[in-house]
Amino acid sequence: MTTLRILGIDPGLRITGFGIIDKTGQKLAYVASGCVKSVETDPLPQRLKSLIDGIGEVIATWQPSEAAIEKVFVNVNPQSTLRLGEARGAAIAALVAAHLPVAEYTALQIKQAVVGHGKAAKEQVGHMVMRLLQLPGEPSKDAADALACAICHAHGGQGLGNITTRGLRVRKGRLV
Repeated sequence: MTTLRILGIDPGLRITGFGIIDKTGQKLAYVASGCVKSVETDPLPQRLKSLIDGIGEVIATWQPSEAAIEKVFVNVNPQSTLRLGEARGAAIAALVAAHLPVAEYTALQIKQAVVGHGKAAKEQVGHMVMRLLQLPGEPSKDAADALACAICHAHGGQGLGNITTRGLRVRKGRLV
């Protein structure tokens, strides 16, 4: 059996979480996780470069074969949404520059695949990540979200992401 190494990314301008898992058959194994941080007082271009460089280091160190990243959601604050989009773009640029195939998942898809319903709280996601990967403790919230993204990808994006929803309504994480 071949092993697939998956890098999950939870993008953020201040903190970008990363999580790496190995998938062999149906078995998932934790490899590494952590955060790439930018300095809030640095100008935006330098902050984006910090994210690109940090993700590049993670890729060089752990040699993933695929990547998954969380899609941007719309915030109440348009400026925050724009900054998140810029950070996400920097992360995707780093992944593509390393010639990694990149899959994208919404928060709803990730929660559905990891917890079983799309409206799960962050605490539930962290707890399930810990259980699924048999970790001794819960990782930081950013790392847990990144690991959850990698787990979602390992499961083939199962949950709502693997169901054709054209013509169907989705309410509270369930098809109606």
